[in-house]
Amino acid sequence: MNDQKAPIIAAKNEGVITTRPPLPPFTHESAVQKVRLAEDGWNSRDPEKVALAYTPDSRWRNRSEFLNGRAEIVAFLRRKWAKELDYRLIKELWAFAGNRIAVRFAYEWHDDSGNWLRSYGNENWEFDENGLMRLRLASINDLPIKDTDRKYHWPLGRRPDEHPGLSDLGL
Repeated sequence: MNDQKAPIIAAKNEGVITTRPPLPPFTHESAVQKVRLAEDGWNSRDPEKVALAYTPDSRWRNRSEFLNGRAEIVAFLRRKWAKELDYRLIKELWAFAGNRIAVRFAYEWHDDSGNWLRSYGNENWEFDENGLMRLRLASINDLPIKDTDRKYHWPLGRRPDEHPGLSDLGL
């Protein structure tokens, strides 16, 4: 799995392109791996790094915002993580077929006043032949929680392998 975290450069007739394994069509194993790689990327809170997983002309719907292309994705993620402090995310595979994956997720964060929230959502993803996401449709709801109700306590960054997932946490 570690070998697939870094993009692989592949030659193509019109120039050099980036591929992001695993590539479609997805199997259960490769879909689970793709979901975990996406979770790891988002937990890095590095907008430029995260944006590289999407096609240059990727289209998003995130809540009520509509984004087009990597530049808008980077700007969105910068705003997001400036507001959503101490962000920690868990994603879980819901379904997959061909070049599409559906996930459910929950993340915990606090605002600049120290108010904690858990945001729940579902995403539908569509990938190109190189494993880059070309479409992301996200529906998200926020639930205020008390600090004592938090379930994500790992150090900022990648969720440890031994940390429970959403189903294990009853989320």
